[in-house]
Amino acid sequence: MNPLPERPLSAITVAGIVYRDHQFLMVEEFIAGQSKLNQPAGHVEPGECLIDAVVREVREETRYRFYPEALLGIYHSNPLEGHRILRVAIIGSVDAEPDPDPLDSGILAVHWLDNQTIETQRTALRSPFVTLCIQDYLRGQRFDLATLHSLTGAAR
Repeated sequence: MNPLPERPLSAITVAGIVYRDHQFLMVEEFIAGQSKLNQPAGHVEPGECLIDAVVREVREETRYRFYPEALLGIYHSNPLEGHRILRVAIIGSVDAEPDPDPLDSGILAVHWLDNQTIETQRTALRSPFVTLCIQDYLRGQRFDLATLHSLTGAAR
């Protein structure tokens, strides 16, 4: 009997999409020895619902309190080899100012950047998901948060 083949690693991630005064909230991360730009994002912890995860990730990475408002979209990468990713992007707003606590480890800085600036930094983006989320947001794509159902974490 042949053993089952090893499956590639997979991750469920969330991203907070915040747009204010014609600028997006972005983080500068140190990834594999390089500075990369990303929306505040991260992995969903075991037992955590998607809404709680995005609120936590935005706060950890930016020190802003995040208020979820709509689902932007679900983004999927399923290569034949390597890591599989399911990214749930959630639109929200943040308080006027962040808390003074230190940023999450690996986060170099928090930036408010307009789309043109982000486009000129395309090679510094962490993944193609960053651009897809911005394009979908600017097109006006929105879905009700009630489309997200959870059997774990806080009931919504």
